Amino acid sequence: MKARPLFSTVILLISLFSFLPEAGAQIRNRKQIIEDLTRRLDSLQNAYDSLTVEYNLLAEPISGVVEEKITLEEVFKPETYTPESIDSLRNIWYLHKQAEAFNPDFEMLERDTLKSSIPDSVYIERLNKLNSFIPIQVNHYVRNNIILYTEKMPKVTANIISLSTYYLPIIEGIFDMYDLPKELKAMAMIESAFNPKAVSRARARGMWQFMHYTARQYDLEMTSFVDERYDPYKSCHAAARYLKDSYNIFGDWSLAIASYNCGAGNVLKAIRRSGGKTDFWEIYNYLPRETRGYVPIFFAALYTLKYYPEHGIVPQQSSLPAHVDTIHVNKMLHFQQISDVIGIPMEELRQINPQYLHDIVPGKEKTYILRLPHNYTMQFVNNEDSIYSYKDTLFFSDVAIKKVKDKGGTEGSMITHTVRSGETLGGIARKYRTTVSNIKRWNNLRSDMIRVGQKLRIGGSAATTRSSSTSGSSTTTATKDGYITYTVKKNDTLSGIASKFSGVTLSSLLKLNGFTQTTKIYPGMVIKIKKAQ
Repeated sequence: MKARPLFSTVILLISLFSFLPEAGAQIRNRKQIIEDLTRRLDSLQNAYDSLTVEYNLLAEPISGVVEEKITLEEVFKPETYTPESIDSLRNIWYLHKQAEAFNPDFEMLERDTLKSSIPDSVYIERLNKLNSFIPIQVNHYVRNNIILYTEKMPKVTANIISLSTYYLPIIEGIFDMYDLPKELKAMAMIESAFNPKAVSRARARGMWQFMHYTARQYDLEMTSFVDERYDPYKSCHAAARYLKDSYNIFGDWSLAIASYNCGAGNVLKAIRRSGGKTDFWEIYNYLPRETRGYVPIFFAALYTLKYYPEHGIVPQQSSLPAHVDTIHVNKMLHFQQISDVIGIPMEELRQINPQYLHDIVPGKEKTYILRLPHNYTMQFVNNEDSIYSYKDTLFFSDVAIKKVKDKGGTEGSMITHTVRSGETLGGIARKYRTTVSNIKRWNNLRSDMIRVGQKLRIGGSAATTRSSSTSGSSTTTATKDGYITYTVKKNDTLSGIASKFSGVTLSSLLKLNGFTQTTKIYPGMVIKIKKAQ
């Protein structure tokens, strides 16, 4: 059992001690006193669990950015990129990180005023014309960030705009599905420069920069073969759900945007420290340093996406295909098979299918989506049998597949095992259906000696297998109306049940079942969890 945080323990004790005199005066029956105290304790525990889940829902900073001090000279040095690097979409993330204008010295931005030949009145007029659903406050911080994008790094911005012409329609379409403000699309610009293969120093991944834990919470698959954080479509769906959940907590889009950067826990802490204020600019000084700059950068990105032509920024034409078709794959398929049979370049397949880590669509496990440029679709359909059979014994031999699984996926697919008394490497390897040599390689172990309490990283298919078997331990069934249900067990709480299922939050569980946070559950009770896939 986890140790209860000090503040919650104090709350419980205060509540109980305040209740005892009243109970002693009004209730003389010892049994009734105990029952009433137990009921009060259960109610407090349920409320505490509910708050904990909501607090932790977005507590991990989703993008996991590591702050790095950058000097004025480094930020504003002349852009000296070669024409080759500017033309290459594969270098866009490198250019972004080289300029570092998205993660500058925030103390400098707060302290100094960047010079511009454009009057402030022009910025104010243009921002007002955006008619943003999310209120924009024009101030020193927003202005500084606009100048960064439009005047200090125009070549990098031009490359970003080039990518945005391909990805923005995708993002806007998905956000429409969730009834989210379209302005939120600018977050992809500041998170990754619209690069679906972006990796931060903290190992957040993809266009929406999901860390491993948050990605799991929002149903993004991470295995030896696939990392859906890199999938522009699925990661955008996850980001939309995250933002919607965050808005449901705060009721304010600026705070929801801030929580995307630092986690809802830090935003709630800032609200508390400010004395309960709920406006971003009023809690500004109580937020982590980087998050203070995140919302102004968001507004600057929104400005830039609209007004870059007025600043003489001319994006180059994107090499990404204008029209893409989707193919459902239910067999093992290697990109090289497609490339060799119908002539599509491997790099093009990788650009529009970045989620497949080793150029393999593992269709044998379940049906996956393959995206193809429209002009190759009919060639694929007409040659499908030939494509699947082409060198299949070479690409999918037992040795080849084992090699991929041993490599694992991204490090995000790793899980951590804490060594217990009496455990051996051999026993742990059997538990996770892997080998001792794999565990030693993943953890840089030179011998088979391990100690109690030691943390071991378990990766690849081993992590996936164990995770799947664990999640399957719950008593669940599928109903005729298309829902997964759960039978309540002794000592279950609603928040605890929600945490057992990927993509399920306490708020979604309460809403689906018509419950409130004080609804009492009992063993044998059947509750709905989520829609069956």
